[in-house]
Amino acid sequence: MTFKTWLWYAGVMVVFEDIEDVEAWPDRLEYVVFWEAVASHRIFSIADRDHCDELITGGKVRQDTILEGIKAMARTGMIELFGLQHLRYESYVAQGGRSLH
Repeated sequence: MTFKTWLWYAGVMVVFEDIEDVEAWPDRLEYVVFWEAVASHRIFSIADRDHCDELITGGKVRQDTILEGIKAMARTGMIELFGLQHLRYESYVAQGGRSLH
């Protein structure tokens, strides 16, 4: 049985069926869009975003470095929040096909 979890961002529904979906999802998001996309799931607090913004505007850490870190944290948080599992591959035979050997 497959469970689907979804979230809305930028007017689009994103469906997560497994860990691999969550791992690939944030890769294409830019900084501001990322924060908007994860806000409803409360993985980060407003203070977390303010802290990241301060590090970037103060020139202490580059935005791409911060973004890489918070995306990794979001992946872990969403996997735990949604209780997702790894994609399960089934062989042709396990799906009911006949072995050719």
